[in-house]
Amino acid sequence: MYTRQLDNGTLNNYAVEPKMTYAEYPAVWEQKRYLQQGAVAAFLVTALVLVSLFVS
Repeated sequence: MYTRQLDNGTLNNYAVEPKMTYAEYPAVWEQKRYLQQGAVAAFLVTALVLVSLFVS
């Protein structure tokens, strides 16, 4: 963080901006992993909804 003083004496603090990086397209094995995680999440949500319907 760096500070700048204006002519009237007030101080302005500025955050240091991090270096910008670009995202890369996921590899094939990462895409498969995302698909597996999505399937597990969909199963869990469906199971929770069905359990709540049967309980109520």
